[in-house]
Amino acid sequence: MPMMRQKTTSATMPLEFQQITLKDQERYLTFLARCPQITSDYSFANIFGWAVEYGLEWCFEENLVWLRQRRPEPLLWAPVGDWEGVDWTAFRPWLYNAAFHRVPEKLTEIWHEAFGERMIRTEAPGQWDYIYSVPELIELKGNRFHKKKNLLRQFQRNYRAVYHALDMDCVERVLEMQSNWCTWKECADSHALEAENTAIERVLQEWDSIPGLMGGALEVEGEIVAYTVAEALTADTVVIHFEKGNTGVKGVYQAINNLFLADAASGFKYVNREQDLDDEGLRKAKLSYNPICFLKKYGIRFVGAEQSV
Repeated sequence: MPMMRQKTTSATMPLEFQQITLKDQERYLTFLARCPQITSDYSFANIFGWAVEYGLEWCFEENLVWLRQRRPEPLLWAPVGDWEGVDWTAFRPWLYNAAFHRVPEKLTEIWHEAFGERMIRTEAPGQWDYIYSVPELIELKGNRFHKKKNLLRQFQRNYRAVYHALDMDCVERVLEMQSNWCTWKECADSHALEAENTAIERVLQEWDSIPGLMGGALEVEGEIVAYTVAEALTADTVVIHFEKGNTGVKGVYQAINNLFLADAASGFKYVNREQDLDDEGLRKAKLSYNPICFLKKYGIRFVGAEQSV
């Protein structure tokens, strides 16, 4: 007879949140590995990189890690851990005073089973992760990828480029390229680009301290013209966190995407290229690579008699 898994509870409130630090990343990753569904938001590199922008904090409990942002408004992210092994009804009084966002679809299903119609789910398509087939983006076969393949060939024909894996030896040069990219894109005039630049710098500056990172850099005539920063999200999925290129070099984005996947990610089935954040230009670019599916996320609120607690 199979052993029944006993659901555990841990509903001591209030939670005591603390700053996200490098020293607790391995502890966090053990909880993340237990999640039935992992979206890009919850990788350690992502929460560490964006901790300044969102005022992100965490709280470790016995069975879950709770995540909270303080900016631009106080919100909880989905808790991290074995969702299926938690007695969620033990959290009922506290949950009715909480608002969550970036909640993966699988957790909303678990919560709906526990709370029924008292859980209100709001669609947030700007937060959905775009998922692609790694073999498709390496091979670029067929009419769906004709434009991408054509731009890649133009790049290969017009430039004598050198690709190499991104490592600590070239991080400083990548940071220099990122600084130049910000100048080209006038990051100082865009809060979103300034925030992303801060996240990129935080991750790159700690390259040796975040063991799961991988990436690639592309050089033309000794100058880095593109780079990508990624990590393994699950056993079969690699996530691309940052990807930048010199737009004056035609086909550079198609080249860095293709070369990185072929060099470092051919052992993965899927590549997660994160969200479009409701940016129409970004959405158009991500759709042009023909995603095979999306990892959906939602905003969640709870309603009920305990709401006044």
